[in-house]
Amino acid sequence: MAAIRDRGSLVVGVSADTLQLGARNPLTGQIEGFDIDVLHQVSTAIFGDPDRLQFRVITSGQRLEALETGEVDIVARAFTINCERWETIAFSSEYYHAGQKVLVTRDSEAQGIADLAGQRVCAPDGTTTLERLQEYPDIEAVPATTHTGCLALFQQGKVDAITGDDTILAGFAAQDPYAKVVGQAISDEPYGLGIPAANVDMVKFVNGVLEQMRTDGTWTALYDEWLGVLGPAPAPPVAVYGRTP
Repeated sequence: MAAIRDRGSLVVGVSADTLQLGARNPLTGQIEGFDIDVLHQVSTAIFGDPDRLQFRVITSGQRLEALETGEVDIVARAFTINCERWETIAFSSEYYHAGQKVLVTRDSEAQGIADLAGQRVCAPDGTTTLERLQEYPDIEAVPATTHTGCLALFQQGKVDAITGDDTILAGFAAQDPYAKVVGQAISDEPYGLGIPAANVDMVKFVNGVLEQMRTDGTWTALYDEWLGVLGPAPAPPVAVYGRTP
């Protein structure tokens, strides 16, 4: 933490194409969204300035490498906490609880992922979403580099559906009036901020920032601003410290 403070900025790995979470605003050129505003809170806690952030735009598949090599101090990119990832990196406490659903065309009769047998379903490389598609052998899994890559394939008619966290699919539906999100969540996707495994002091510091956000109303205000399309704000995720199976 002292090295980061002396450097004068926090180097962060983010998405620039995930609407509502981390996406570049075409009018201002700024990257914005729920994940980005969480990072602004961390920056404020360290420097007293929300904008001491150096952005590194990375894909889902680059998240682990960026942390393992020390390219970034922290990753905020719809990053699901799981035991496999915890073998090589550290996570903050959970700051958002998402769930995997599917995006289909407006005229599709599918009510969920179980109705997509024989169809082509896209998910990004390096995600738990793509791994979970293997549980449905009748579905043709189609990987893409990014979530936006999946959306392009969907709009070109090269895939029939996209599967992903409800947060991400909500952004797609906002961009494409001919698409809709269907089904109940088929997974639990607890989002955490990824941090290099050796930086235990940073994990503790970031957890303190997240706890403050939960208790002072900041978390709810950010949800309403960016994710209100998913419905009324739920209670913030309860912090669970330490690793759980």
